[in-house]
Amino acid sequence: MKTACKRTLSVTITIMLIMAMAVCGTPAASGSQVNTDKAEFVMKLNHDMKVGSPFDISSEHMKELIETRSNGRMKVDIYPAMQLGNNREMIEGAQMGTIEAILVPTAKFGGFDQRLNICDMPFLFPNEEVLWKMLEGEIGQRAKAGLPDIGLYGVQYWAEGFKILTGSKPFYSPDDIKGLKIRTMEAPLIMSQFKAWGANPVPIDYAEVYNSLQQKVVDGQENPMVSIHDMKFYEVQSHMTFLDHAYLSYLLVFSKSWFDALPKDIQDIVWEAGMETAQYHKGLMADTNAAYLKDIQDAGGTEFLYLKDEQKQPWIDAVQPIYKEYRDIIGGEILDLAIKEAARLKQESK
Repeated sequence: MKTACKRTLSVTITIMLIMAMAVCGTPAASGSQVNTDKAEFVMKLNHDMKVGSPFDISSEHMKELIETRSNGRMKVDIYPAMQLGNNREMIEGAQMGTIEAILVPTAKFGGFDQRLNICDMPFLFPNEEVLWKMLEGEIGQRAKAGLPDIGLYGVQYWAEGFKILTGSKPFYSPDDIKGLKIRTMEAPLIMSQFKAWGANPVPIDYAEVYNSLQQKVVDGQENPMVSIHDMKFYEVQSHMTFLDHAYLSYLLVFSKSWFDALPKDIQDIVWEAGMETAQYHKGLMADTNAAYLKDIQDAGGTEFLYLKDEQKQPWIDAVQPIYKEYRDIIGGEILDLAIKEAARLKQESK
């Protein structure tokens, strides 16, 4: 009965989000249907989130923008939940031109362009206001500037949220996770972060995390609110620790070979739709995260720990060697600029 209630809550939120789309006046709300039967161009858009998630809803929004503005000249097919491959395979497919567009976490680009590691540096971004000024400004541009050299165009960063630690107990300090097996992405920087805290990072495929937590293969994991909710990690983890140690951002990427072959007017439509949808998604994600938190609270059985600044300091101190370790990997110039810019913007926001 408890699981059924949780599923009902999840379905209710999804319905509310779809209704919100209609109220906000998205192309889907207009009731117009564009005939793409004779489309000249096709975009396959692949992402790793489930059907009905905010990422999927935003993908549908972008699809409507492109198909409507192109008058059906371009058809957009959406493949959620890694239907065309895992994140590495998505990136490689975009490089080869077999996948036209992908939405992938920035952390997954570590093996392709190290500059994008800047997005995942621990405690670099003090809050979302500062983060978006940086990612949508010079820092974000520099971070994705090398992608065309490897056959990709980085369009814009998409929101998800600050990552939350979950476990069978609260994590007040790094001592509380010392020796524990923590599931992380298969991303060297993120694994280095948990090693600095004394934990044992275990890279496990996203789809296998729930079972791994349930069967005690790992003791905890980190993810933003939407993943904890949609993948129901809170059913098998009793505590959520809000450390705000790192933000999980996604990057909308186009295949360079595919995009370059499009006529200029279609290029403009596709690019602008991606940029606009990033802003649409940012608002949708904020509302969703708040709703998902309430959903988990209402379900019961989960305790929440919000660390104060003085409680965060031991965590911050422990990961400082990572900045030295990754300085040459990311690039000293961009890392120094990011640190300086984050401090300036934090001061301005006070």
